[in-house]
Amino acid sequence: MPGTEDVNKRGPKKETFMQSVITLIFSQVLIKLLGLVYNLYLTNREGFGDKGNGIVSASYQIYALLLTISSIGVPNAIAKLVSERVALGDHKGAHRIFKIAFATFAVIGLVGTLMLFFGAHIIAAEWLQIPEAEMTMVALSPAIFFVAISSVMRGYFNGRQQIKATARSQSIEQIFKTALTIILVEIVAIASNVSTEWMAAGATLATTLATLAGFGYLYLYYKIRRREIASEIRTTVNYKYQRRRNIIRKILLVSFPIALTAILSSVNKNIDSFTVVRSLKEFLPAEEAVSQYGILGGKVDTLTSLPLSINVAFSTALVPAIAAAKAKRDMKTIKRKTSFSLLVSMLIGLPCTAGMCIFAGQILNLLYPNASSGTVILQVSSLTILFTILDQTINGALQGYGLLRVPTISLGLRSNCKINFEFNISTNTRNRSNWSCLGICGLSCNSIYDINNMLKKSI
Repeated sequence: MPGTEDVNKRGPKKETFMQSVITLIFSQVLIKLLGLVYNLYLTNREGFGDKGNGIVSASYQIYALLLTISSIGVPNAIAKLVSERVALGDHKGAHRIFKIAFATFAVIGLVGTLMLFFGAHIIAAEWLQIPEAEMTMVALSPAIFFVAISSVMRGYFNGRQQIKATARSQSIEQIFKTALTIILVEIVAIASNVSTEWMAAGATLATTLATLAGFGYLYLYYKIRRREIASEIRTTVNYKYQRRRNIIRKILLVSFPIALTAILSSVNKNIDSFTVVRSLKEFLPAEEAVSQYGILGGKVDTLTSLPLSINVAFSTALVPAIAAAKAKRDMKTIKRKTSFSLLVSMLIGLPCTAGMCIFAGQILNLLYPNASSGTVILQVSSLTILFTILDQTINGALQGYGLLRVPTISLGLRSNCKINFEFNISTNTRNRSNWSCLGICGLSCNSIYDINNMLKKSI
């Protein structure tokens, strides 16, 4: 049929950089707004409150650490490798990377699930010193498997510049999470006579079911696109067969620095779980100590993450865009997209930092009328927003360009400083959470400066 061959050669319609950014921004805003909805519900729900947030937050930090290890930086790594292959016309090679990565990380994700499931008791009792967190981690453990395989699929579609698939799956996941959290917590509250421990377990079970829904959408999307993908594969040029072990090695070599960066970020969060709760217990009852930690993990982190979720669109879209431009040696495009993303990140970060710092008390009173404490913590923590946003964007550019060690080294230095800082402060002051946030802020300045200089020199 005339014209059919040309259509196949062109392949599917790809999203432009700005289309990808806008799609991700819309998705992330929706996700965070829905996240705020169920966080408001949980915090203001009788029997849950700051204590329940403390239990859930501590469990999530362990979950995030194992999830990072299980996923090993998959989305950005796969997006980079796939986009390079697609840019060179090697659609068969791109799909082979996807298939091998899916099988590999399915196994790794399963191992992560089993580790959290069987290790929940020891982690909760010995490490976190929050025994109530055991059931929340058990309920959360299957999510590691579903997120690991979903990450591979999201990376594949991002590399093909079909970011709508990722955005929609994340939105669906969050819709399910919000609805199921409210439903399950209410059911558990009635069944357990308002037990905070079991209500927290119900909230994390909702997360597990939501990750299953997100994976379900990605799987259906892939099935619908099978013919389109097969057509692309038939038009492949420059394909060079590689053994399975070589592909796995290449994936790991690319993803390991990204994973290590994410692991160090997760470690930074777990430092709070480890030091803050332990030190608070020195002068507060155990239940009140968990509640105080819940202010940081449940309310403050939720609010400060809102602007970060908007900016993540740029860091996510930058990886495949810069990787594809580099494969074509298009340095002008790399510089233009990186500079534009940094400018927008600055415009997002500055007003959010200033507004949250100035109006911290009013924001907390408005959103959490029954639990409005934590003004000072929010004020100090808001100072990290700008630096974290810039860090996100720069890391995305670096990962797309292939400079994977720079953010890892920088974050490693920051983590080392943070550990020393918090352990010293935790033994000398009652305002440990506040000092923790201040330490992050100061260290972020150095990290951003060093990474930005390295980026300028490299591209």
